[in-house]
Amino acid sequence: MIFINSFLFAGAICCISQIILDNTKLTPGHITSILVVLGSFLDIFNIYDKIVEVVGGGAMVPITSFGHLLIHGALAKASSMGPLGIVMGMFDLTASGITAAIIFSFVFAVIFKPKN
Repeated sequence: MIFINSFLFAGAICCISQIILDNTKLTPGHITSILVVLGSFLDIFNIYDKIVEVVGGGAMVPITSFGHLLIHGALAKASSMGPLGIVMGMFDLTASGITAAIIFSFVFAVIFKPKN
């Protein structure tokens, strides 16, 4: 059952994003930013953790989980280190994803040539 819930949650995020993209003048960058902020807000009120319990890994795949991880790490470090922990904690849980994005972007930029 968790596989079905996972699939439905990730699919719903993608479906909602596509509907917003098709029916508004928002760009993919705007929609991505909105979803990161939405994931952050859901984590602040401990809603995203409950979604992860019900849905499982499907909640950790969409871009909303990036906002969840940013705030989750910041709040965890802030409780132990104070205000400096907010900045340090934001990158604790997201460092591997950010590093992978930078490395893959560089590799693809070297391999492929832009059309314009």
